[in-house]
Amino acid sequence: MGQDLRNWNPDDPEFWEKTGKSIATRNLWISIPSLLCGFAVWLYWGIITVQMLNLGFAFEKSELFTLAAIAGLTGATLRIPSTFFIRIAGGRNTIVFTTALLMIPAIGAGIALQNPDTPLWQFQALAFLSGIGGGNFASSMSNISFFFPKKVQGYALGMNAGLGNFGVTTMQIVIPLVMTLGAFGGASMTLQNTSGTLIGKIPAGTETFIQNAGFIWLVALVPLAIFGWWGLNNIRDEHVSPNIPNPLGAFSIITFMLLIGFATAAFGLWLMLPPSVGGSGFDVSKWLVLPIVIILTVVGLKLIPGQVGQNLSRQYKIFNNKHTWAMTVIYIMTFGSFIGYSAALPLTIKVVFGFQHIMVDGVLTHDVANPNGPSALMFAWMGPFIGALIRPFGGMWADRIGGAKVTQIISVVMVGSALGVAWFIQQAYSSETPEQYFIPFMGLFLLLFAATGIGNGSTFRTIAMVFNKEQAGPVLGWTSAVAAYGAFIIPKVFGEQMGLGTPQYALYGFAIFYTLCIVINWWFYLRKDAYVKNP
Repeated sequence: MGQDLRNWNPDDPEFWEKTGKSIATRNLWISIPSLLCGFAVWLYWGIITVQMLNLGFAFEKSELFTLAAIAGLTGATLRIPSTFFIRIAGGRNTIVFTTALLMIPAIGAGIALQNPDTPLWQFQALAFLSGIGGGNFASSMSNISFFFPKKVQGYALGMNAGLGNFGVTTMQIVIPLVMTLGAFGGASMTLQNTSGTLIGKIPAGTETFIQNAGFIWLVALVPLAIFGWWGLNNIRDEHVSPNIPNPLGAFSIITFMLLIGFATAAFGLWLMLPPSVGGSGFDVSKWLVLPIVIILTVVGLKLIPGQVGQNLSRQYKIFNNKHTWAMTVIYIMTFGSFIGYSAALPLTIKVVFGFQHIMVDGVLTHDVANPNGPSALMFAWMGPFIGALIRPFGGMWADRIGGAKVTQIISVVMVGSALGVAWFIQQAYSSETPEQYFIPFMGLFLLLFAATGIGNGSTFRTIAMVFNKEQAGPVLGWTSAVAAYGAFIIPKVFGEQMGLGTPQYALYGFAIFYTLCIVINWWFYLRKDAYVKNP
């Protein structure tokens, strides 16, 4: 345990049954909870901001939306350097170090949330650091892809990603519960608005401990860092991690590459955000900022001198493969939607159904609390739960009938679901009694989440079959990096359209994009003369 592996050949049946399966399984079951905590720390601002509203923190709704958006943009950007960590630093070194780094934003959030007068910029800085958890997905998926044979890649990657994505659900269930307990010390605060947990509403006037939303993750992160050090492995073969330095050297390389991602993400946020929340005021379009951030990150990494830069040059060959770009677009549809909706759903439920939408002097207003509104903290966990739970089944279904075929089926479901959600959200956001539309809204959203989960599993299968064993890992990391910008785009688009009074337009736009993905998937993998037939 913990040693470096050589001559790793899981596609050899005899090696796999005799030696490989047990080692690969051990690495998988340490990787999964580490990734789970990464997702939790990355996306917990969607729940924390709801509770900040309930406690009367002195921030505008639009300012609170920026916290999830900042974490989303940073986490997605950090996936770009994380894509290439395994070859440069080794799987064991990478997973242990990046898991340990999550303790920084978790402790910081716990401290900052104890004081309702903490300035916005401090919460923004902590959301920025939470992006480390988002970056961890790329390195985790790349690492696990090297341990398992192609015949079970859909299952293995589906388990790692699916159960890892339970970090979203786990966070959405655990945080509301632990906020009712004084387990970690510190003063309590009094709810000004009704809150809730998985098991019911919590009335205004109840004492709550919002700081536990950060501190609770230390309970898992500390032992995981220790278990990972003793139980994970580096694969030292030529196609994985042939020339990695000692652990301290590996940690230094990872840190430097993460700093490049942090710098480009900070620049993108500065270009885009208004001065009131620390931006430049240039109001550069998000659709222009994202390509700028991605290009600057890729180029910045390439300019690293010495062996690291040479190593990246070899891995950058994935950009010459047309399938890299096709699968990037398709994976944006599946994972990008899953992670974006996970980040946006809690605050969307709160803003759309937690307030009455009343005409005042001919103007539709959205400021009156709805006493009959559903609690976001009671329901928001359901979507990510279903999307994560079903993901391994999507991988296994794809292993049986082909990845592209499964992707095509769920794409059609996603188009229909998005259009249905758009209609119900339009009705709710102009009604004095929006709660009457909540059940069909939530039902269609759950169907949408289920489709994204199945599609995540099927795209893993396609990538594993289309690319060779050296490129499959970096491609998984790269596609997940770009798709993770959904955690930034979707909350940002929802926030903008709600400000304009037209939240349904966000869903219409997503449905159009899903239709484009149907065409791309058919052209590359399902038509008569497809490049690779139903991989």
